[in-house]
Amino acid sequence: MKYTANYHTHTYRCGHARGEDRQYVEEAIQAGIKTLGFSDHAPMPFPSGHHSGHRVQMEDAYDYFYSIGELKREYARDITIHIGVETEFYPDTFDLFWDYISQFPLEYMILGQHFIGREEDFLYSGSPSSSEEKLVKFTNNIIDAIHTGKFLYIAHPDILNYTGDYEPYHREMTRLCQAAKDAGVPLEINRLGYFEHRIYPSDRFFEIAAQVGNDVVIGSDAHSPDVFRDHASIEGCAAFAKKHGLNILPELTMPKEFTKR
Repeated sequence: MKYTANYHTHTYRCGHARGEDRQYVEEAIQAGIKTLGFSDHAPMPFPSGHHSGHRVQMEDAYDYFYSIGELKREYARDITIHIGVETEFYPDTFDLFWDYISQFPLEYMILGQHFIGREEDFLYSGSPSSSEEKLVKFTNNIIDAIHTGKFLYIAHPDILNYTGDYEPYHREMTRLCQAAKDAGVPLEINRLGYFEHRIYPSDRFFEIAAQVGNDVVIGSDAHSPDVFRDHASIEGCAAFAKKHGLNILPELTMPKEFTKR
């Protein structure tokens, strides 16, 4: 398939990606990508004083937005660049986070719910668990985030490693998928997960998404510039979508709430 738009790209500032910003842009151009969105793990204020070691630090936020903004202007004739973030939704502190992040020239956000509840509690979504309470809380977090109207799409919506009975999983993931469909929010088939043989992309999740009728996007979740050379994982994700009868959206429109600022 032709893969011409990616909105899920990290930078070295999150502490677990490598490569310079310019390298991502140049590799994307060489790979035939026409639209590149940077969405590093969002810098985030924590009232508790919690220090997160897996996201852009608040003192590096200006550099992130400035650097991508400069590349956006420099490469305007070669590629369309958008500046976004990937973030979790924490209900108790989301307003504080939004007040903080919206001071920057932000064009979009994608939802990546790596933790449930408060990040300080370290309830990682991908840890194996048969807890139905955790399952419901994860689903409610996603749905509440969708209802804010501030997210372009949901990254790796199948990250939850629920090991309990299928019936509650089917019920809760159907709720999640239906809320996303009703709001017109696509779901991501995660290319990094496919490449690294993680628990996602998940057949059981996307079987539900296909039944509900969700649109999907392929997100590279790029943590190094050379990922754009890996055409096999693109074809693999495309085949995964075809197997489940899912509609892949080739490109997305930036939210008006962001672009008008």
